[in-house]
Amino acid sequence: MAVLHAIVAGALTGLSLIIVIGAQNAFVLRQGIRRAHVGIVVAICAISDLTLILAGVAGIGAIVDRAAWLIDVVTWLGVAFLVGYGIASIRRALRPEVLKAEGLAVGARRAIVLQVLALTWLNPHVYLDTVVLLGSIAQSHGPVDRWWFGVGASLGSVAWFSALGFGATRLAPLLARPRAWQVLDLVIGLVMFLIAASLLW
Repeated sequence: MAVLHAIVAGALTGLSLIIVIGAQNAFVLRQGIRRAHVGIVVAICAISDLTLILAGVAGIGAIVDRAAWLIDVVTWLGVAFLVGYGIASIRRALRPEVLKAEGLAVGARRAIVLQVLALTWLNPHVYLDTVVLLGSIAQSHGPVDRWWFGVGASLGSVAWFSALGFGATRLAPLLARPRAWQVLDLVIGLVMFLIAASLLW
Protein backbone atom coordinates (compact mmCIF):
# COMPACT_ATOMS: atom_id res chain seq x y z
CA MET A 1 0.00 0.00 0.00
CA ALA A 2 2.86 2.36 0.84
CA VAL A 3 4.46 1.61 -2.54
CA LEU A 4 1.24 2.42 -4.42
CA HIS A 5 0.82 5.61 -2.40
CA ALA A 6 4.36 6.70 -3.27
CA ILE A 7 3.87 5.95 -6.98
CA VAL A 8 0.56 7.86 -7.16
CA ALA A 9 2.02 10.77 -5.16
CA GLY A 10 5.03 10.88 -7.48
CA ALA A 11 2.87 10.83 -10.61
CA LEU A 12 0.57 13.60 -9.37
CA THR A 13 3.43 15.76 -8.12
CA GLY A 14 5.39 15.28 -11.34
CA LEU A 15 2.40 16.11 -13.52
CA SER A 16 1.60 19.22 -11.48
CA LEU A 17 5.11 20.52 -12.25
CA ILE A 18 5.10 19.50 -15.93
CA ILE A 19 1.60 20.47 -17.06
CA VAL A 20 2.14 24.21 -17.42
CA ILE A 21 2.44 26.41 -20.47
CA GLY A 22 6.19 26.46 -20.86
CA ALA A 23 8.82 26.67 -23.55
CA GLN A 24 9.36 22.92 -23.68
CA ASN A 25 5.66 22.04 -23.82
CA ALA A 26 5.03 24.69 -26.49
CA PHE A 27 7.82 23.22 -28.61
CA VAL A 28 6.55 19.65 -28.20
CA LEU A 29 3.04 20.79 -29.12
CA ARG A 30 4.25 22.62 -32.22
CA GLN A 31 6.31 19.67 -33.43
CA GLY A 32 3.41 17.33 -32.73
CA ILE A 33 1.01 19.42 -34.78
CA ARG A 34 3.51 19.55 -37.64
CA ARG A 35 4.33 15.84 -37.30
CA ALA A 36 7.99 16.83 -37.40
CA HIS A 37 10.22 14.23 -35.70
CA VAL A 38 7.68 13.81 -32.90
CA GLY A 39 9.13 10.51 -31.67
CA ILE A 40 12.62 11.86 -31.08
CA VAL A 41 11.31 15.08 -29.50
CA VAL A 42 9.12 13.14 -27.06
CA ALA A 43 11.96 10.70 -26.32
CA ILE A 44 14.45 13.50 -25.56
CA CYS A 45 12.00 15.29 -23.28
CA ALA A 46 11.05 12.09 -21.44
CA ILE A 47 14.63 10.81 -21.05
CA SER A 48 15.82 14.23 -19.89
CA ASP A 49 13.02 14.39 -17.35
CA LEU A 50 13.77 10.87 -16.11
CA THR A 51 17.43 11.81 -15.67
CA LEU A 52 16.53 14.93 -13.67
CA ILE A 53 13.95 13.09 -11.57
CA LEU A 54 16.43 10.36 -10.68
CA ALA A 55 19.03 13.01 -9.83
CA GLY A 56 16.57 14.69 -7.48
CA VAL A 57 15.52 11.41 -5.85
CA ALA A 58 19.19 10.49 -5.41
CA GLY A 59 19.71 13.71 -3.46
CA ILE A 60 21.62 15.81 -5.98
CA GLY A 61 19.04 18.54 -5.44
CA ALA A 62 20.87 19.57 -2.28
CA ILE A 63 24.05 20.13 -4.28
CA VAL A 64 22.27 22.14 -6.98
CA ASP A 65 20.54 24.18 -4.29
CA ARG A 66 23.93 25.27 -2.91
CA ALA A 67 25.47 26.03 -6.32
CA ALA A 68 23.89 29.44 -6.82
CA TRP A 69 26.46 30.41 -9.45
CA LEU A 70 25.46 27.42 -11.60
CA ILE A 71 21.81 28.46 -11.54
CA ASP A 72 22.84 32.01 -12.51
CA VAL A 73 24.82 30.76 -15.52
CA VAL A 74 21.97 28.54 -16.70
CA THR A 75 19.49 31.38 -16.15
CA TRP A 76 21.33 33.81 -18.46
CA LEU A 77 21.86 31.14 -21.12
CA GLY A 78 18.19 30.26 -20.87
CA VAL A 79 17.08 33.88 -21.20
CA ALA A 80 19.21 34.37 -24.31
CA PHE A 81 17.87 31.21 -25.93
CA LEU A 82 14.23 31.92 -25.05
CA VAL A 83 14.41 35.46 -26.43
CA GLY A 84 15.98 34.15 -29.64
CA TYR A 85 13.35 31.43 -30.00
CA GLY A 86 10.59 33.94 -29.23
CA ILE A 87 11.84 36.26 -31.98
CA ALA A 88 11.91 33.33 -34.42
CA SER A 89 8.30 32.45 -33.52
CA ILE A 90 7.13 36.03 -34.05
CA ARG A 91 8.91 36.13 -37.41
CA ARG A 92 7.14 32.90 -38.42
CA ALA A 93 3.83 34.49 -37.38
CA LEU A 94 4.49 37.35 -39.79
CA ARG A 95 4.76 34.76 -42.57
CA PRO A 96 1.92 32.37 -41.71
CA GLU A 97 1.79 29.02 -43.42
CA VAL A 98 -0.91 26.43 -43.98
CA LEU A 99 -0.51 23.28 -41.93
CA LYS A 100 -1.28 20.06 -43.80
CA ALA A 101 -1.94 17.11 -41.53
CA GLU A 102 -0.66 14.69 -44.12
CA GLY A 103 2.49 16.73 -44.73
CA LEU A 104 6.00 15.41 -44.24
CA ALA A 105 8.17 16.18 -41.25
CA VAL A 106 9.43 19.75 -41.36
CA GLY A 107 12.90 20.85 -40.30
CA ALA A 108 16.27 19.18 -40.09
CA ARG A 109 16.44 16.52 -37.39
CA ARG A 110 19.73 17.85 -36.01
CA ALA A 111 18.34 21.38 -35.63
CA ILE A 112 15.21 20.10 -33.90
CA VAL A 113 17.25 17.92 -31.53
CA LEU A 114 19.47 20.88 -30.60
CA GLN A 115 16.42 23.08 -29.99
CA VAL A 116 14.64 20.61 -27.72
CA LEU A 117 17.86 19.94 -25.80
CA ALA A 118 18.38 23.66 -25.28
CA LEU A 119 14.76 24.24 -24.23
CA THR A 120 15.12 21.42 -21.71
CA TRP A 121 18.60 21.83 -20.25
CA LEU A 122 18.95 25.63 -20.42
CA ASN A 123 15.82 26.14 -18.34
CA PRO A 124 16.79 26.84 -14.70
CA HIS A 125 13.23 26.08 -13.59
CA VAL A 126 13.78 22.44 -14.55
CA TYR A 127 16.56 22.19 -11.96
CA LEU A 128 14.65 24.04 -9.28
CA ASP A 129 11.34 22.21 -9.86
CA THR A 130 12.39 18.72 -10.95
CA VAL A 131 15.69 18.25 -9.14
CA VAL A 132 15.36 20.39 -6.00
CA LEU A 133 11.60 20.52 -5.31
CA LEU A 134 10.65 17.06 -6.56
CA GLY A 135 13.79 15.62 -4.99
CA SER A 136 12.95 17.18 -1.62
CA ILE A 137 9.42 15.80 -1.69
CA ALA A 138 10.78 12.37 -2.64
CA GLN A 139 13.09 12.38 0.40
CA SER A 140 10.05 12.69 2.68
CA HIS A 141 8.89 9.24 1.55
CA GLY A 142 11.84 7.51 3.16
CA PRO A 143 14.95 5.76 1.81
CA VAL A 144 13.03 3.04 -0.09
CA ASP A 145 9.70 4.55 -1.06
CA ARG A 146 11.38 7.67 -2.44
CA TRP A 147 12.43 5.54 -5.41
CA TRP A 148 8.83 4.46 -5.97
CA PHE A 149 7.91 8.14 -5.79
CA GLY A 150 10.49 8.68 -8.54
CA VAL A 151 8.93 5.86 -10.57
CA GLY A 152 5.54 7.54 -10.32
CA ALA A 153 6.95 10.92 -11.35
CA SER A 154 8.75 9.28 -14.28
CA LEU A 155 5.59 7.49 -15.46
CA GLY A 156 3.68 10.78 -15.28
CA SER A 157 6.35 12.52 -17.33
CA VAL A 158 6.42 9.87 -20.06
CA ALA A 159 2.61 9.83 -20.23
CA TRP A 160 2.41 13.63 -20.49
CA PHE A 161 5.00 14.13 -23.21
CA SER A 162 3.61 11.20 -25.22
CA ALA A 163 0.07 12.56 -25.01
CA LEU A 164 1.20 16.10 -25.85
CA GLY A 165 3.39 15.10 -28.80
CA PHE A 166 1.36 12.31 -30.39
CA GLY A 167 -2.04 13.70 -29.42
CA ALA A 168 -1.31 17.09 -30.97
CA THR A 169 -2.05 15.74 -34.46
CA ARG A 170 -5.75 15.93 -33.57
CA LEU A 171 -5.35 19.71 -33.64
CA ALA A 172 -4.07 19.67 -37.21
CA PRO A 173 -7.51 20.13 -38.87
CA LEU A 174 -8.13 23.15 -36.63
CA LEU A 175 -4.85 24.70 -37.75
CA ALA A 176 -5.33 24.20 -41.46
CA ARG A 177 -5.80 27.94 -41.95
CA PRO A 178 -2.91 30.43 -42.05
CA ARG A 179 -4.59 32.66 -39.45
CA ALA A 180 -4.81 29.85 -36.88
CA TRP A 181 -1.15 28.94 -37.37
CA GLN A 182 -0.24 32.63 -37.11
CA VAL A 183 -2.02 32.89 -33.76
CA LEU A 184 -0.26 29.75 -32.48
CA ASP A 185 3.18 31.12 -33.37
CA LEU A 186 2.33 34.48 -31.78
CA VAL A 187 1.24 32.76 -28.57
CA ILE A 188 4.38 30.61 -28.52
CA GLY A 189 6.55 33.69 -29.08
CA LEU A 190 4.84 35.60 -26.27
CA VAL A 191 5.18 32.59 -23.94
CA MET A 192 8.93 32.50 -24.63
CA PHE A 193 9.25 36.22 -23.84
CA LEU A 194 7.19 35.88 -20.65
CA ILE A 195 9.29 32.96 -19.42
CA ALA A 196 12.49 34.86 -20.22
CA ALA A 197 11.14 37.87 -18.28
CA SER A 198 10.18 35.66 -15.34
CA LEU A 199 13.72 34.24 -15.25
CA LEU A 200 15.17 37.76 -15.08
CA TRP A 201 12.64 38.77 -12.44
